[in-house]
Amino acid sequence: MKTLSENWITEGWIDFEYKKYILLAYLKDVDQNFKKVKLYPPLADLIHHYGRLRQFADNKEQLKAAFPKLITHADLDKLKFNYKPLHIDDDTMQLLEDIVQYALPQLKEHIEEGKRIYDFLEGEMSIEPIGISPIYQKEGYVLLSQEKTKDILIYRYQINLFQNSVDRFKGIMLQFIKNVRHSLIYTFEHIKMSLVKEYKELPNPATYRIHSKFQLPVEESFIPISKRLLLRYVE
Repeated sequence: MKTLSENWITEGWIDFEYKKYILLAYLKDVDQNFKKVKLYPPLADLIHHYGRLRQFADNKEQLKAAFPKLITHADLDKLKFNYKPLHIDDDTMQLLEDIVQYALPQLKEHIEEGKRIYDFLEGEMSIEPIGISPIYQKEGYVLLSQEKTKDILIYRYQINLFQNSVDRFKGIMLQFIKNVRHSLIYTFEHIKMSLVKEYKELPNPATYRIHSKFQLPVEESFIPISKRLLLRYVE
């Protein structure tokens, strides 16, 4: 997919129509991905750029800090370059602010569209445990299935606790194991038992099936939505 540079607002030619062209070309590519039900990475990318522009709108100094800088000289002792900010006149700052104010609602509209697609697809997915669920739920297996196909994607999941300077939060990792075919004989219960025999480090694994009523792009939509659904289910 097309991407926007981290500092697309301040890089290159500072012209409203030019920046509008860059933004709309990017959003056109996002639309094409959404029409193919490919939510990631476009949705996460939109949210990132919207948050960054929101900061610019709230703080002119951050907008100035994102502007390109001139190299003044090289510090050979410390092996680094020293920079000084370019002078930004009032007209340029006003133009940048106009670009930001134009871009914010455009990005927000596409974020809302991506969320609507996400919520709809998540509403059409179901999750259920396979067999008896153990007390330990932090790792196990998830079996992904979709309508009109017998293919079952098997992943091993692991829930981790992360912490930054502000808060603690949970994340989930999926590791692909293999693709199998579901049948009247090879049921989900049989799949679980075969995993127990093959991977003995998890003798009584939590195992879940997530089923989608639609056939979705696996990496771009099915897996991201499944991760959130599983994380919420096992909390």
